[in-house]
Amino acid sequence: MNIWKAMKRDDLEQLVFCQDRESGLQAVIALHSTRLGPALGGCRMWAYPSEKEAVRDAIRLARAMSYKCAISGLPYGGGKAVIWSQPDTDRKAQALRMLGRFIEGLHGQYISGLDLGTSVADMDMIRMETSHVTDTSGSLGATNDFTAEMTAYGVMLGIQAALKQLDGSDRLAHRSITIQGLGKVGYFLCRYLSKAGAEITVCDIDPGRVKRVMEQFGARAAAVEHIYDTSCDVFAPCALGGILNSHTIPRLRCRVIAGAANNQLAAGRYGHMLHKLGILYAPDYVINAGGIIVTAAELNGDNAAMAKKQVEHIRHTLSLVFQYARLHRISSAVAADRLTRQRLGL
Repeated sequence: MNIWKAMKRDDLEQLVFCQDRESGLQAVIALHSTRLGPALGGCRMWAYPSEKEAVRDAIRLARAMSYKCAISGLPYGGGKAVIWSQPDTDRKAQALRMLGRFIEGLHGQYISGLDLGTSVADMDMIRMETSHVTDTSGSLGATNDFTAEMTAYGVMLGIQAALKQLDGSDRLAHRSITIQGLGKVGYFLCRYLSKAGAEITVCDIDPGRVKRVMEQFGARAAAVEHIYDTSCDVFAPCALGGILNSHTIPRLRCRVIAGAANNQLAAGRYGHMLHKLGILYAPDYVINAGGIIVTAAELNGDNAAMAKKQVEHIRHTLSLVFQYARLHRISSAVAADRLTRQRLGL
């Protein structure tokens, strides 16, 4: 992997490699941009197949956080910490504290928080070495899965904005919506949509999660391998990224794609492919910004009600993206990127 080439391609400011022999820590911190303020982004702990994949994901996710903050009007940049594989159980606390020291060494340029594979208890460990961390015990983002719930709330509002753009009505009652992935965000999205009267079809690699939403919300189940072939008004990817590609897009039978997963497009050209097929795509970093908006609200000292009110701006932001795309006859993915890069001064 050519590190310099990768950094230049994504306009990355810094890439910090962190290693500690005693605790077994192997981590990388990617700072995409601090033009608008300190870089916000969670700490991900994942067993990547290679160090190259870990670094690539850190860069990609940091860039997404910059774009997410910029398009949402937040006074922050984007960053991401990635721990390559989970340290041994008996050394995990020590490894997290060491990561906290590395974060402290960045002197406030990067503020970490929850992400895939990490918990509130992990953030508490990092907090022992630095104040530049969110989602610790008792914080707004860590209380009753508030961050996940607000991410789902923003996605629901984004779905409404897309439907309004498409046919002039934002009603959710009797709309068919397919949800891929039933983690915390996917679960909360099911709850919101069910309450609004939507007809929900779901899939997840965990049968227990599927059973839960079927029992609680009357959802229908689809096989994981057939989810792209499900006929629906809205397809909501809420699992892993990179799922919209040359193999899956031709199978889609939806009118709208609007979900919580990060980096849904396997490559930028697939946004144009969706546009040519007449499928309205809600750019992921716009629609799933609820979590980072909550983090920014926490840092500003706002309460839950104020944070929720700020999440509601997602609907307006998406409407602006759709209008810009229509005006310039471009895909919504390109429209979002142009507007965001203008705000970043790129």
